[in-house]
Amino acid sequence: MRKLVYYIGVSLDGRIAGPDGEFDFFPQGDEQQAGAYAAWMNALYPDTVPTAYRAAAGVADMPNRRFDTVVMGRDTYRLSLDHGITSPYAHLRQYVVSSTLKPDTDPAVTVVPSDPLALVRDLKGEAGTGLDIWLCGGGRLAGSLLPEVDELLIKTYPVVAGAGIPVFDGAFAPTVFDVAERTAFPSGVTLTRLARR
Repeated sequence: MRKLVYYIGVSLDGRIAGPDGEFDFFPQGDEQQAGAYAAWMNALYPDTVPTAYRAAAGVADMPNRRFDTVVMGRDTYRLSLDHGITSPYAHLRQYVVSSTLKPDTDPAVTVVPSDPLALVRDLKGEAGTGLDIWLCGGGRLAGSLLPEVDELLIKTYPVVAGAGIPVFDGAFAPTVFDVAERTAFPSGVTLTRLARR
């Protein structure tokens, strides 16, 4: 069965963005560190590079390695819309969970007005490529989908936000994940892969 994988960057205090959706406060290290980190991550997860940046990242011709589908909340999608991009991950099947977004925003994007759990359960049950589903954000959507999250890929940045959008924003529901792998980078970023126990 396909997995739902929450792949996200977080601050030391568990914020994926600032109070107004800011994410430019995540430190990248110096230019050399940032370049080495980006190259390593892009080679490992080329599917997560937005379509408009795939050529510059050197992954334009790479086939999808881990994901063939992306699920995101309205605010995460709005980051692309604000730049005039209606299909940010054209190389993936794209689903946006939103009760307010117009369903005809882009023919390559499926707007799901309600019940993200049913959507994810249907996607997980599909037969096909063997590739997984990427939960791109945000915190409220992740909180509602926690029962279906199979794996976490957490990029932890060495910064405290102090306030903002939590990595999971939902009901109190302690869920145990086991650390499967951890990689530290000279920039201070740590990538941790965790699997649901």
